[in-house]
Amino acid sequence: MSIVSTPPELPGTRRLPSTSPAASDLDLTPVSRPALVWALSDIVQLTKRSLLHIRRDPDQLVSVSLQPVILVIMFRYLFGGAISTGSKESYINFLMAGILIETAALSATATSTAVAVDMLSGAMDRFRALPIANSAVLAGHVLADLARAALGMAVMVAVGLAVGFRPEAGPAGWLGALALTFLVTFALSWMAACIGLLGSSAEAVQQYGMVLILPIFFSSAFVPTGTMPGWLRVVAENQPMTQAIDAVRALLLDQPSGNHIPATLLWFTGLSAVCVAIAGMLFKARTKT
Repeated sequence: MSIVSTPPELPGTRRLPSTSPAASDLDLTPVSRPALVWALSDIVQLTKRSLLHIRRDPDQLVSVSLQPVILVIMFRYLFGGAISTGSKESYINFLMAGILIETAALSATATSTAVAVDMLSGAMDRFRALPIANSAVLAGHVLADLARAALGMAVMVAVGLAVGFRPEAGPAGWLGALALTFLVTFALSWMAACIGLLGSSAEAVQQYGMVLILPIFFSSAFVPTGTMPGWLRVVAENQPMTQAIDAVRALLLDQPSGNHIPATLLWFTGLSAVCVAIAGMLFKARTKT
């Protein structure tokens, strides 16, 4: 009986055996790659896993595509005639930026549920035992959420155009508006991942996920902040969702954006950094053996 000697594994290397079942045919020579390359490879594979779950469970797309469409139609035809924007802009033009940001929040809630299901099913423990980057597990869910949000935004914009939305932005304005919306989605998805790691059940996580959506109703998404009571107006005008909505609205309508764009970048870049750090600590704590 032959004994296969294996060379020591060095930092930044992984053993990639051949597909042959014979032990004597295994190629146990370590493959040397930078740790960052391994991490990116892990993230890609786990993102594919999350996207496959969406394909096999299309119900995940219902909330992110159907609910924004319902809101667009409802506000456009039920409330649009009764709400004044305080400017020459039509209400549907005013509304669409808020619905874009709400689509980001709705898609993020799916991340919290997916993370909770992995935690409760034991999948996270199995991932923790594998020689993969810890960050890849949660990053895969977050990146899949960006794809889910992109689909919801495309559907929502198409419906908005059908019911009278007439943006005045050029290519640069559209690119900026979408970039800010994806930044908001990214930050909220990491916050949702933290919620998913803390949840005791999938049902509880769905309820906790409302904290991502509620701030939108206390912002400039559906009505101008000038129509609010003084105390509420102060809160609404200075919270991050309003900054993002006003920035996206200014870009789509080709209007002056004031300090809303830098405020949005500051708020949501900072929120992303904080939530990524917290999610990493929670992942290690919850999967610790």
